[in-house]
Amino acid sequence: MNVTVLGTGRWGTFLAVYHSRKNDVMLCGREESKDYQNLVKYRKNDYLTLPDKLILESDLEKALNFSDYIVISISAQQLRNFCERINKYDVNGKTFILCMKGIEVSTGDRLSVIVRETIKQDINICVWVGPGHVQDFMKDIPNCMVVDSDNSKVTMDIVEKFSGDIIRLYIGNDIIGTEIGAATKNVIGIAAGMLDGLGLSSLKGALMARGAREVARLIKAMGGNELSAYGLSHLGDYEATLFSEHSQNRRFGENIIKGENYSKLAEGASTVKALIKLSEEYNVDLPISKTVYDIIYNNVEPQIALSKLFERNIKEEFY
Repeated sequence: MNVTVLGTGRWGTFLAVYHSRKNDVMLCGREESKDYQNLVKYRKNDYLTLPDKLILESDLEKALNFSDYIVISISAQQLRNFCERINKYDVNGKTFILCMKGIEVSTGDRLSVIVRETIKQDINICVWVGPGHVQDFMKDIPNCMVVDSDNSKVTMDIVEKFSGDIIRLYIGNDIIGTEIGAATKNVIGIAAGMLDGLGLSSLKGALMARGAREVARLIKAMGGNELSAYGLSHLGDYEATLFSEHSQNRRFGENIIKGENYSKLAEGASTVKALIKLSEEYNVDLPISKTVYDIIYNNVEPQIALSKLFERNIKEEFY
């Protein structure tokens, strides 16, 4: 079977290598991308080496024609423009697998909604999210992830074809909850990094409990199943996002506290803007997200903001 992977960042490149264990894979990146240029020149990055049989390509049309299974792994905020480019080519009948997490800032749209709006052809769409870091997978340390779609047959097809010893795939049945849960865990990860930076890591247990409740309320308000917040897409990804040294969102939050720059992608920094928009649209209280937003964008002093967060008025835990 052929598989196309679009995106030569850390996760996209790993997925290309992962899929190449059983399939013929074409990995497509932009010619001007430093990630792509380095892969062409060295056939490796900081985390892995490309197998000889894996094909590198910069021509999007060739990559789309290579397979009926198209994996997309790029920044969430670039997805709409990218899908508008894809729509110029014939992709009828193909299955698009979104291996990425985020919410569009300008609209508050979920990623699958963006794809459906911009690729105006008869396609299948699913999301593949959950815990795991490239560094661990490359050491053959396994983990569990979840696949979800608005079409159960598409979900089952992906789970059956792509589940393996290193990544065990579970069947999702709530694409709203799965997507919102996956995106929002990055914001909770930034908050965890802020606690680490302040020497308050012992509060991360409370952050996990309250973060999951906060996200569950939003998922329910948006029409999803609030239990999804306690599944693999959100709570199940907390260890990898709130505690791991590999977590870019956690490191971003810690660096903010320390006043240090962080150059790698922390998707939660964009997602939190979208969450403020959704909080107002659906009239849902998101205190952790609001605190993270205020620290990043309103220059609120972190110690004060986080102290106020944990000193909020007493409420029943599951109000």
